[in-house]
Amino acid sequence: MPSGEELLRSKGLRVTRPRLAVLDVLAGGGHLEVDEITRRVRQRLDSVSTQAVYDVLGALSRAGLSRRIEPAGSPARYEARVGDNHHHVVCRGCGEIADIDCAVGEAPCLDSGLAHGFQVDEAEVTFWGLCPACQARRGTDR
Repeated sequence: MPSGEELLRSKGLRVTRPRLAVLDVLAGGGHLEVDEITRRVRQRLDSVSTQAVYDVLGALSRAGLSRRIEPAGSPARYEARVGDNHHHVVCRGCGEIADIDCAVGEAPCLDSGLAHGFQVDEAEVTFWGLCPACQARRGTDR
């Protein structure tokens, strides 16, 4: 796997400590809010502003090194898993998000027969439900 420096250079981005720290945080996995990313970056660097983290995340997303997801009613989340056309499932109870691989296995995985002339290269689907922990809590609340 390429280093953070190699990833940034491959996309024509300058290598900076904040960019390397954000890439490192995202590489740890998950679907993280900006506040959590900022908290983790601050553990790695002496100081970094929240605005700097937003700027880094914007640059990484535009370069295809991170993915921004925006579940309805939730703040934006960021992840390092890019370029594979996967989807997400969101818990209505606690907000946990998990990845779901493409249902058919090819990009895009939905028939875009009514794409109004667009050339579709990606489909984004969000599934909603209750995670196992929230199901268990709901079962004991009754």
